[in-house]
Amino acid sequence: MKNVATVALPYLQGYPAETLAQVLQLQSQGRMGSWLLQRHPQGHGLRTDRALYDYVQALKAEYLRGSEPVTKVAFDSKLQVVAHALGTHTAVSRVQGSKLKAKREIRVASLFKDTPEPFLKMITVHELAHLREKEHNKAFYQLCRHMEPQYFQLEFEVRVYLTHLDAGGARLWQAAEA
Repeated sequence: MKNVATVALPYLQGYPAETLAQVLQLQSQGRMGSWLLQRHPQGHGLRTDRALYDYVQALKAEYLRGSEPVTKVAFDSKLQVVAHALGTHTAVSRVQGSKLKAKREIRVASLFKDTPEPFLKMITVHELAHLREKEHNKAFYQLCRHMEPQYFQLEFEVRVYLTHLDAGGARLWQAAEA
């Protein structure tokens, strides 16, 4: 039989019961959004694919200089949280003459246009780590933590935000329309 907390909090499965109880309490009191806003008062402001590309390339240059180049980075409205895809990394191989060329692409769910920079960084770091480590193993998470020391805390907070949205909560950091 499933624990009530894991049914009510699908994005937080695997966390300790005490943590789930705290999240459920925030949710029942309607304070989940205010807790997130207190921790992260403003969104990042990266609105275009070009700005996202530059952001990802700066992180890659700082932490993964020797890894394969990333040719495309974009926000993707087709990535669905329900499919557990907040970001993707792909290698597209093409034959050019007698050579096989691979292009690497990173796509980030459009949801992250309207989040704080640490949330965007957590997703980006995750996808960049796949350039070196294909599997979600110990080396993969060590690399994530090397690029973002608060990786696990931010992953938890992103999961709380997804829970907030899933429960009908409003997007918290939507950019002001010009």
